[in-house]
Amino acid sequence: FAVGAVVEAADGRVFTGCNVENASYGLTICAERVALCKAISEGARPARVVVIAATPGPISPCGACREFIFELGGAHIEVVLANIEGAARVLSAIDLLPMPFERGNLDHHPLPGE
Repeated sequence: FAVGAVVEAADGRVFTGCNVENASYGLTICAERVALCKAISEGARPARVVVIAATPGPISPCGACREFIFELGGAHIEVVLANIEGAARVLSAIDLLPMPFERGNLDHHPLPGE
């Protein structure tokens, strides 16, 4: 299942990613997380736009990717769901993940031992 992603950072740099599948499905990593990790590893934070393209698509990101996008781009990061035929839908992270787990949740509920 081929998926590609592009992340544009706030500073204008662009990072690409593809899904990396594994026979042990739990070890598979999605294209959007690959692109976001590349951006972070290069010091490009925050992300401004994430484009996710698939065939037949457009597809919606999985739950883990929704959380990742929200945390690294904020509630209003633009998320474009597209396919190679030109169909696209533009949403925000908060549209995709209306009740996110975020840093504020940790502030109100300290971890054991803290």
